Amino acid sequence: MRKTLLLTAVAAMALGAGPALAKKQLVIVVKGLDNPFFEAIHQGCEKWNKENASSEYECFYTGPASTSDEAGEAQIVQDMLSKPDTVAMAISPSNAPLIAQTIKSANPSIPIMTVDADLTKEDAGLRKTYLGTDNYLMGKKIGEYIKKAKPNGGTICTIEGNPAADNILRRAQGMRDALTGKEGLTALAGEGGWTEVAGCPVFTNDDGAKGVQAMTDILAANPKLDAFGIMGGWPLFGAPQPYRDLFKPMADKIAKNEFVIGAADTIGDEVAIAKEGLVTALVGQRPFEMGYKAPAVMIDLIGNKKVDDPVFTGLDECTKETADTCIQK
Repeated sequence: MRKTLLLTAVAAMALGAGPALAKKQLVIVVKGLDNPFFEAIHQGCEKWNKENASSEYECFYTGPASTSDEAGEAQIVQDMLSKPDTVAMAISPSNAPLIAQTIKSANPSIPIMTVDADLTKEDAGLRKTYLGTDNYLMGKKIGEYIKKAKPNGGTICTIEGNPAADNILRRAQGMRDALTGKEGLTALAGEGGWTEVAGCPVFTNDDGAKGVQAMTDILAANPKLDAFGIMGGWPLFGAPQPYRDLFKPMADKIAKNEFVIGAADTIGDEVAIAKEGLVTALVGQRPFEMGYKAPAVMIDLIGNKKVDDPVFTGLDECTKETADTCIQK
């Protein structure tokens, strides 16, 4: 009898200890698990977990299988907000208005922040802060590299991702502003010497192969095209060999600035491609740093501590000449 009671007591204690041992979840929801950029955020999240193994909090990384699954990301946000162990959330919105509506519908009591991509200015009040790249500055730097290579202007095509992704739209605006010296133009028709060709911008939904195919088609339709402005590195890191196959025949023109390619990001094969002279310049983000810093920011928000808005993570700039040393270590 005594042995039975003892076993019952031990079992009760074990069951009672379960919830106490469960960690509070600092959730990061990204646009898609199929993108190496977001995997770098994941690695930053995991490094934080490793360094804070005794913390009551845990960084939990999730997202839809495909970056193009906007509805899937919104559903994951909704599902994770309904879980009692979710105590803060960092979201990279693929479709900013859709994610804003999801947050409004859920009406969460926990702190929400954005990472990598922000909500629109109209919906910024739904989150506490944005952690990530200064996307306007990133686009502006891409534009400055293109303008430096071709100071008299020319024809250009902009490659974008999702038409409702706020971060990509800000980059494109920064590039146009840098090229023209004017602010707020949504399309270029000769301003500063630059004209966007018909069919551009091209929206690829962050699909690398689709991006390379789009550039192939644009070049076929515009054999005298002068430049591409690529607002995300998808064609370079998502389809590196097709990208190389497309631009190797143009390597001499790229070297002489007769054809110019300014692109975002420095992940995957991108820096190697720069070293090979198949892109004029890369302006890269720091996704690992975003994933590593996000948990600490969320904990500060939970504790009602003052957090800057925005929190920028900096940029790396790479050309053929600087490819060996351009990435922040």
